[in-house]
Amino acid sequence: MADTFDLFETMRTTRSMRRLKTDPVPDVLLRQVLEAGTYAANGGNMQSWRFLVIKDPAIKAAAGAFYRKAWDEVVGPRYRSGGPAPGTTPESFARMLGAAEHLAHHFHEAPVWIVPCQSGPRGSGASVFPAVQNMLLAARALGLGATLTTLYLIHEKEAEAAMGLPDDMHSYAIVPLGFPTGKFGPVRRTALENVVYEDKWGSAYKA
Repeated sequence: MADTFDLFETMRTTRSMRRLKTDPVPDVLLRQVLEAGTYAANGGNMQSWRFLVIKDPAIKAAAGAFYRKAWDEVVGPRYRSGGPAPGTTPESFARMLGAAEHLAHHFHEAPVWIVPCQSGPRGSGASVFPAVQNMLLAARALGLGATLTTLYLIHEKEAEAAMGLPDDMHSYAIVPLGFPTGKFGPVRRTALENVVYEDKWGSAYKA
């Protein structure tokens, strides 16, 4: 539970969990995750994000077909044609690809989707992602697996229509949520010195 982890340990072990059980997520846990999203900082405290919770198998099947199409036709081939991500070995990269493909082919089986949405121009949705990160951390603290994924936006209009979004509302991601089949563990990232500069672009970070 949340009180057994400090914040930094929670962040260090909040991996993208793409292999999820089909067991239902108790409503009390789902509500805690959603409430965590509403705690996030947002522009002017306007709280303009909206969160669509999808449990209906028919809706997930219809929208999930566009997720799988995006993976099979565009994103999967793109990843396979490139090299490992920074800070990862070829073996761990291959495992990640396997998990991503599993998610694409079983996306509709995740017991719950959380779809963060906001109206207005798509570029105005900066407040959405702090809310999503809060939900990911809350899910981790509660023992739930989740991941933020956006690749379905390759077929944005079709997927959003399948999810029943009104014309003036944009979705920014889908967060499939469920109990993970695997274990949480430390995230793999490149060294801080590779991504941080000090005072001048390209100047080594000294701290």
